[in-house]
Amino acid sequence: MTPDELSWRAQAPRPAPRARPRGRWAAALVAAAALGWAVTGAGVRPGALIEGRSGGLRLLRAFAHPDLTPGFLHLVGGAVAETVQISLTGLLFAVLLAVPAAVPLAGNVGVPSLVRSAARMYAAVLRGVPDLMWALLFVATIGPGPAAGALAIGVHGGGLLAKLGAEQLEAVDPAPVEAIRLTGAGRFTTAALAIVPQAAAGLTSLLLYQWECNIRTSTVLGFVGAGGVGQELAISLKLFRYAELSTLVIAVLLLMLAVDVLSRAARRWAGAAA
Repeated sequence: MTPDELSWRAQAPRPAPRARPRGRWAAALVAAAALGWAVTGAGVRPGALIEGRSGGLRLLRAFAHPDLTPGFLHLVGGAVAETVQISLTGLLFAVLLAVPAAVPLAGNVGVPSLVRSAARMYAAVLRGVPDLMWALLFVATIGPGPAAGALAIGVHGGGLLAKLGAEQLEAVDPAPVEAIRLTGAGRFTTAALAIVPQAAAGLTSLLLYQWECNIRTSTVLGFVGAGGVGQELAISLKLFRYAELSTLVIAVLLLMLAVDVLSRAARRWAGAAA
């Protein structure tokens, strides 16, 4: 064997050692034990569904006969409109809270590390508290109603948009960024001229997706007094008015379908659709 062949054999990467079967079995047992512990602690058991079959059948029968009286439909229409208002207002507040953090968080903007760490902490605090908790805090502060829901969605969404928006900014083509930077432009000028325009389509898609999430979230927040159709759902459920509950659920489904259609059209218009 020649010296070149010996050198090539010495430098050739060796195949990675296979995982030991014992290690795999141990990991599988640990995972199974963790899942069993979780299911047992959650109290999930098939018998509970069988025991509650009478209540489930009564609920299904009521769902087949929704309340379509004009007075209640007018109430549902107002609640749906309020839900849309909450979602849009929350989106506006979220954008206002996210922009000051999203740009410094993007690594290709190149802000000082201290500023970037402060922006990361700011975004983490906003999104670290669940939106339901924010809603409870705002309901306790300013009272129940749509304002509490809009503020809760805005604060929590601001942290999410800051993080996800920064990732969109970091994913742009670096060549135009370096070209603008070589002209002597500063950090934020470079971001405004080279980074944000490239990420515009992705940011638009992100905002539309956040709006869809706001619709769903505002429905849930209504259960703690944050207004919208969720508040009507909570009232009907507590009073066992299943026919009204059926109408409200159908209204929520129709609203989500309409939002999805509008979101797809807006994505195509903005060039963010695949």
